Amino acid sequence: MAIAKAERLMNLALCLLGTRRPLSKRELRESIEAYLEAGSDDSFNRMFERDKDDLRELGLVIETVENLDGEVGYLARRDSNRLPPITLDAEEAAALGLAAKVWQQARLAGAASGALQKLRAAGLPEDVDPYETHGALEPRIPVHEAAFEPLMLACRDRRPVVFDYRKATAAHPEPRHVEPWALECWRGHWYLAGWDRDRSAERVFRLSRITGRVRSRGTGFTAPVPDVVTVRETVAGWAGEIADRSALIRLRSGAGYPLRAKATGIRELGDGWDELEIPYGHGLDAWLVEFGPDVVVLEPAELRADVVDRLRAVAKG
Repeated sequence: MAIAKAERLMNLALCLLGTRRPLSKRELRESIEAYLEAGSDDSFNRMFERDKDDLRELGLVIETVENLDGEVGYLARRDSNRLPPITLDAEEAAALGLAAKVWQQARLAGAASGALQKLRAAGLPEDVDPYETHGALEPRIPVHEAAFEPLMLACRDRRPVVFDYRKATAAHPEPRHVEPWALECWRGHWYLAGWDRDRSAERVFRLSRITGRVRSRGTGFTAPVPDVVTVRETVAGWAGEIADRSALIRLRSGAGYPLRAKATGIRELGDGWDELEIPYGHGLDAWLVEFGPDVVVLEPAELRADVVDRLRAVAKG
């Protein structure tokens, strides 16, 4: 059975690599003997979807294209599936092996293990064991959100998605149609950067605020995908790491030490309160809300309004 499946996968890969135009499921079924022998349409569909996922897991880039009649076709362009020879020295291979250790959790553990085997073949020394503990600190990236895996696959395959998203200032989630670009972990939280089709603008979404299931919607991107450096800078800005202004707040004495550490100026007001000038960037309102009644925003007015909106949303549940 393993040989039959390997042969079926090879035939499917050859069909997708050999075509100059997208092939529909019907055409692929007629071209591959194992698919013709499938007992029913449902059996074929399940077999095809598993095979397609297996080929993608092996590294084949399969594009999904929808024609004018709404029929979906598949192809694997040769230029997207051709890589130059990869050579790694011992230090580079060890660094990548250490990166594989980070993903030693959830469903990514299998992918990390497979990647490690490829690193071994590419030159990772046998005496380097990235899974061995070398010190008190161990690199790990926490992934608790159910939306992570479907979004990771959507970013890889360039597939638009739709999900319900609850803004910090809203009491209820609302649907968002997004062309996903990349996932970034920032300060212990995962963010998705992408193109919001409803707003025709670049947006960043915190995965912990995605509710329900992530669904695929349509094919093809309508907006250009920026390079990874630009995406990382975008996430940093939306996460509040880039400040271009200053804000004036009143802080209860003996409270808010993280705010005091960032303050560019502190003045005692008396009666148990201090006045702080702190850097103001996107996301500051969400941070200030965490300090509850110990913080009062004095200026600017828009920051004060944002904090009030967030508090009202929390009060509504």
